[in-house]
Amino acid sequence: MKQLHIFTPERPSRREHFEERSAVLKALAHPSRLMIVDELSHGERCVCDLTELVGHDISTVSKHLSLLKTNGIVADEKRGKQVYYRLKVPCILNFFHCIESVINENRK
Repeated sequence: MKQLHIFTPERPSRREHFEERSAVLKALAHPSRLMIVDELSHGERCVCDLTELVGHDISTVSKHLSLLKTNGIVADEKRGKQVYYRLKVPCILNFFHCIESVINENRK
C-alpha cells in the first residue's frame, strides 16, 4: 500500500524538507564552524573564547556564530557585555561521529 503524504504549512513538502536539511549541512560546512561546534560540545563558551580558538577576529567569528544560530545549531545568551553560546541540539554530535566513521573508512 502506497503511503499518502499530506503537506501542510506545519509539514513541509518533501523537497522543502531536503532543502532544510541542506541548509543545516551548509551551516556546518566550514572548518571554523566545525571547530566551534566541537568546542561547544564541551559546554558553553563566550565569543572571546571562540575567537581565540578559531584564530579569526571577533567580527568573523560572530558571522559564523550567526549562521549557526540562524540554522538552529547554537543558542546564545547575553550576560553583561559577553555573549555565551551553547549547542541548541547536542544530537548534532551524532552526525560528527558518523563523519568520523566515513573518514576512517576512506583512510583504509
